[in-house]
Amino acid sequence: MASTTPIDTPPAPPVRRTPPAKSTGRAGDKIFLGLSRGSGILLLVLMASIAVFLSYRAVLAVSKDEGNFLTTFDWNPAGDPPVFGIAVLLFGTVVSSIIAMFIAVPIAVGIALFISHYAPRKLAAPLAYVVDLLAAVPSIVYGIWGALVLVPYLEGLNLWLDQFFGWTYIFEKTEVGVARSLFTVGILLAIMILPIVTSVSREVFLQVPKMNEEAALALGATRWEVIRLSVLPFGRSGVISASMLGLGRALGETMAVATVLSPSFLISLHVLNPGGGTFAQNIAAKFDEADAFGRDALIASGLVLFILTLLVNGAARLIIARRKEYSGANA
Repeated sequence: MASTTPIDTPPAPPVRRTPPAKSTGRAGDKIFLGLSRGSGILLLVLMASIAVFLSYRAVLAVSKDEGNFLTTFDWNPAGDPPVFGIAVLLFGTVVSSIIAMFIAVPIAVGIALFISHYAPRKLAAPLAYVVDLLAAVPSIVYGIWGALVLVPYLEGLNLWLDQFFGWTYIFEKTEVGVARSLFTVGILLAIMILPIVTSVSREVFLQVPKMNEEAALALGATRWEVIRLSVLPFGRSGVISASMLGLGRALGETMAVATVLSPSFLISLHVLNPGGGTFAQNIAAKFDEADAFGRDALIASGLVLFILTLLVNGAARLIIARRKEYSGANA
């Protein structure tokens, strides 16, 4: 047998790795990156500055308050000694906002679904334009309309609610007076936030993938089943965001509430009784006549409203984030 000898192959030359070229990027990208980063930092600085200013002035006021700032029902920072608290203001702000959300959100979702999936194009475009236009109406206009038109017409509704739903205690009217109550404020706030929630929800519903809707229709689903199975699950996070945006306006609304509400520092679960108060309404009504210490007290109440708004927005972000995680896990 012939012997075989291994053939020596020369080693492969080493591969020279050249360092990656430095990405220069376009000047426009760098400018846009700098502006975006600067805007984010500026926003954080502004928020921190507002929080520091409100906290400093609030500490000056609360340190001289002879009452409990969280539980006192009176507001008299000019007294001797000064006594003031936010119990009535917190109650009125939360109750009127809850009423507004209960009324506005279902109606807004229904209008958004009608514009995006039911109305013909010739009708959907004008309706969307009208809704967007209502969102731009100043709050003082809503307030004047509420005082001149809404309040007189709600007298009959209040009597009807008292007659048929007075057994619920909430809709029992125990005091005589015009309909300048937290219930009236809630209805007015619902009208004000309705365009905002509708506009955002409509845009979210229009982003639903057409393939999902067409697949449901191909399987024999009705239009309502398509909306229930495809549109609403897809737009749930957007509706929550829209609702929180509307709630933010309801919590901080000033002039419209001050025009409609008869302020009083009493807490009552009878929402049809005249009286009540909110943070923004109290600040608008008492700021001009307040002295330096009284303004510090009003700023202290504004700090509570600031914290309340941050908590609401944070809760909304948390709900949306968990919803996205749940949707991603089930995908």
